[in-house]
Amino acid sequence: MSTTPRIAIVGAGPGGLVCARVLQQHGVPVAVFEHETDPRSRPQGGTLDIDEDTGQAALRAAGLFDRFLALARPEGQEWRLYDRHATLIRHDRADKGDASRPEIDRGQLRSLLLDSLTPGTVRWGHSVRAVTPLPHGTARLHHHDRGIEDFDLVIGADGAWSRVRPALSDAQPSYAGVTMVESHFDDVDRRHPGIARLVGRGTMSAKAGGRSLVLQRNSNGHVRAYITFRGPQDWHTGLDLADTEAVRARLLARYQGWHDSLLDILRENEGGFINRPMFVLPVPHSWQRTPGITLLGDAAHLMPPIGVGANLALLDGAELARAVIGHSTVDEALDAYESVMLPRATDSAKTAQRMLSTLMPDTDSDAPAFPDALWPTDALRAAHPSHTS
Repeated sequence: MSTTPRIAIVGAGPGGLVCARVLQQHGVPVAVFEHETDPRSRPQGGTLDIDEDTGQAALRAAGLFDRFLALARPEGQEWRLYDRHATLIRHDRADKGDASRPEIDRGQLRSLLLDSLTPGTVRWGHSVRAVTPLPHGTARLHHHDRGIEDFDLVIGADGAWSRVRPALSDAQPSYAGVTMVESHFDDVDRRHPGIARLVGRGTMSAKAGGRSLVLQRNSNGHVRAYITFRGPQDWHTGLDLADTEAVRARLLARYQGWHDSLLDILRENEGGFINRPMFVLPVPHSWQRTPGITLLGDAAHLMPPIGVGANLALLDGAELARAVIGHSTVDEALDAYESVMLPRATDSAKTAQRMLSTLMPDTDSDAPAFPDALWPTDALRAAHPSHTS
């Protein structure tokens, strides 16, 4: 760039943070605005499988790959599939030395990225209300405290309910017809040996028709459970979601007839249940080029959570930063970035929707509904074409 652009990133998730890191590596200052009050204000969620062609490529671009490998769990690539009778249908283990999709806790990845930034880069407790384009290709960022700041580029990395997206698109997330209810287990090998046997070192899924029970091992003996089913968003009508025993009873009724060892996923969890209806953006989702404003990650292409979203967000962030660094104007950078990101996101979202329809059919069949063509260790790569394509 002939002059150093003023850049704001809204949202301190993986995509926004890796974008900030790559920009700073090349001497481009950036401010990240995050509504959370500090890095520990809320749990960061479960575990992520970081793909070598997307998420790992972004971490390499950010100079953080070796530090990532020191934290990652290659053994977490193990997958087990059961039917509702707890019969093991398929069991895949990662080959020795295979680091194609190692797992890492979301919190660990976020800390890795945050620690790589110049102190003060992230402005915690700064909620953004809206973004508006200005003449001459700049953009105005409106804070919730009614303050305003102008930038040459505002990047919306603020997730499903982005406050930046309305400056580019009228699209709103819609319910995908599937809900996940999250719970967790701690010190699982000692306190919950049955759960530990089911999940192994990585992920297990027990499936029947439009219902599944998923366990994912995180670090330090922590396991996340995802009770996933197709049905209306208001499945909990008349139920107080804060009443753990009432929610448990409702879920047990939904999974009536499943094997006792699987029902322990509903019976033995620690703490309560978290309702997480699944939302998606329209496919394709695109916008008319708007000078000074763009999106990355879920803000741009919210899709079913099949192992693609975080990887694409990381790749988006790294590629956007490199486009800014490698072009003489912000407009040229956005043309280069969006011309690659938008079609890639459309392809991935279409694949994700097909996978969701197959994995969560609207049927009560006992079939595990996890055909070889959709097995995670093989087919998830098809959902995100290589960054070199």
